[in-house]
Amino acid sequence: MSDEAPIELETAPSADAAVIWLHGLGADGSDFVPIVPELPLADGARIRFVFPHAPLRPVTLNGGHVMRAWYDIYSLDRGGPQDLAGLAEARTQLEGLIARERRRGIAETRIVLAGFSQGGAVALHTGLRHPAALAGIAGLSTYLPCADQLAEEHHPASLATPLFLAHGRDDDIIPFGTGEHTRDRLLELGYTVEWHAYPMPHSLCPAEVRDLGAWLTRRLPVLD
Repeated sequence: MSDEAPIELETAPSADAAVIWLHGLGADGSDFVPIVPELPLADGARIRFVFPHAPLRPVTLNGGHVMRAWYDIYSLDRGGPQDLAGLAEARTQLEGLIARERRRGIAETRIVLAGFSQGGAVALHTGLRHPAALAGIAGLSTYLPCADQLAEEHHPASLATPLFLAHGRDDDIIPFGTGEHTRDRLLELGYTVEWHAYPMPHSLCPAEVRDLGAWLTRRLPVLD
């Protein structure tokens, strides 16, 4: 991740929950800030949304062009080579953001990891290996990195972390079948997955935002 400070948006003062939301390839932390007011969150919810920025790096799949990326991408083929060092770096940085929220008084059971596309891949890669249950992980139009290694590498505590997965049936970047494969692999390992499919390309749609907001409300209920 970048050394730049994340963008933060709080739905109310004295936050008691956090959503760390990672953007997709080539975007930045501001990408999903406008979505927060559209989420149908409960009245009285005190959630801190944290939007970090990926570092600038050359991306092999895009001809070596420098852009914001959580890790390098060599291929979108399932089973193709992956940037393991870049994934490890992104995981370390995301774990640092989780630890930062813990230091600010947010319990791990009140922290959600979310991400779109490449950001969703980092959220899954990190959260499934995290040594404690989180409030949830939301992967939007994404895929599962290192899927073949997950059975050995996932932390047993993460099995208690609920998952929200959403994918567009017309996605021309990460095929719909890849999203289904991600869902099925996680179900095979014993995870609880809420799955949604929408008639959209590689993007978000209003129905998805409503469904995500409802899921977040269940995962991060208002505390008395």
